[in-house]
Amino acid sequence: MQKESADQNTLLFEAVLALRDQEECRAFFQDLCTVAELKALAQRMEVARLLDQGFIYNDILQRTGASSATISRVNRALQYGADGYKTVLPRLKK
Repeated sequence: MQKESADQNTLLFEAVLALRDQEECRAFFQDLCTVAELKALAQRMEVARLLDQGFIYNDILQRTGASSATISRVNRALQYGADGYKTVLPRLKK
């Protein structure tokens, strides 16, 4: 069962890497995710960007509407995660 899940993850990651531009990416994620899921993912990216810029929890809460649990979860990922945010955030600044 675990190998099947890993294979599904690989398929998803390969699909994302096959996207050519922002429009293809937007269309793919609109098909893949519900409106709520897409909103949650976008909110987490915004929280990560604000944390990376040094904003405090209360400011992030006011700007994004994210719960303190979401802000904390994103902060934990920034500090102790797989470095996904740390890879992407500098690239978005360019």
